[in-house]
Amino acid sequence: MPPVIEEEKCIRCGKCVDICSEDVFFGSKEGEIPLISYPEECWHCNACVLDCAVQGAISLRIPLPMMIVYR
Repeated sequence: MPPVIEEEKCIRCGKCVDICSEDVFFGSKEGEIPLISYPEECWHCNACVLDCAVQGAISLRIPLPMMIVYR
């Protein structure tokens, strides 16, 4: 499942776009809310969440099978 961006909290800095190694946010424009162009490419590495300037602006919905593996 792709990252979820809270539009009210997003400051449109683009750090998530820069840090994503899988180009999930491909085509996002500077100064706008990032687009999630390739949600199926998300590896749930949490890099965008950890690098975000505003805590809670991005969250990941980890699929149930992956959650079971994490436990």
